[in-house]
Amino acid sequence: MNKKCIVLLSGGLDSILVVKLMLDQGIEVQALTFSAKLCMCGSKNTGKSAAVEAAEMLGVPLEIVDFTPDFMEIIKNPRYGHGANMNPCIDCKIYMQSRARGMLDKFGASFIVTGEVLGERPMSQRKDALLLIEKRAGVKGILLRPLSAKLLEPTIPEKEGIVDREKLLDISGRSRKPQMELAAKLGIKKYPQPAGGCLLTDEVFARRVKEAMAEGEFEMENVAILSVGRQFRLAKGARLIVGRDEKENELIDSLSRPGDIFIKMAKIQGPLSLLRGSVEEPVIEMAAAIAAHHTKSKGEDRVSVNVWKKGGERSIVTVTPIKREEMEKLRI
Repeated sequence: MNKKCIVLLSGGLDSILVVKLMLDQGIEVQALTFSAKLCMCGSKNTGKSAAVEAAEMLGVPLEIVDFTPDFMEIIKNPRYGHGANMNPCIDCKIYMQSRARGMLDKFGASFIVTGEVLGERPMSQRKDALLLIEKRAGVKGILLRPLSAKLLEPTIPEKEGIVDREKLLDISGRSRKPQMELAAKLGIKKYPQPAGGCLLTDEVFARRVKEAMAEGEFEMENVAILSVGRQFRLAKGARLIVGRDEKENELIDSLSRPGDIFIKMAKIQGPLSLLRGSVEEPVIEMAAAIAAHHTKSKGEDRVSVNVWKKGGERSIVTVTPIKREEMEKLRI
């Protein structure tokens, strides 16, 4: 066994800490992160993912694996079920750790490191779940969890003296205070604020995923846009996405495809909206009325709205902004 490991780096505080702990023990680190098009998020300042920013800050190489197709199948049919929303945490971790095991030879590494903390997540970080995951992923003995290592059985790199177990931690539970104190001790000042984790744990996003599956729209060409903007179901096969700020307007534009219909105010400031699917004139007018609602002109009786197909000519429709109570019935 050599002194090189693969660290599963999400870019969150826990994974940043374990990279630093390994580096401080003289362990060479190859970072690995899994990316899926369901989440089109990144730093507001750089547009980079948290994992990319963390790897750059820590000075470690990063391999990015796009696992969108596999992730979609896991979401649809998780062997170990979903969490409170649509998060298939156990199946997802099994997948990632198994993939990491298969890449050990590629990187010349001998063990895998994760930032998992015993008891931090109710579904996947109970002790029985941790043991199940490492067994199913085939990483028993070569998977090190430094933040909770002293509460778990010693791994092979610890037994062989590659990693000094005495320099590992015994953190458990949902509080992030111990990690924040450790970050300060290690001189780590820049990290994302601890949040809910996977986007699939978010109630609104999970609802959109469920709805897309029910409508037969949970497919590669649609998944990226599920996390963007305000969304409405206007008719069977017709989804409206309304941007919430300039960044989302740009993202909506970048995720558009031939056949999509763009909607934007003609004379006043307002969001960029995108109507996707097989639609008829009444649906377009309804979409324009919803877009008009999200402006400062809600008091105006009629609003002029530009409507055009991607790559096509613009036309103007005049609509009355929809009333909130009617709009909320359509929200996904």
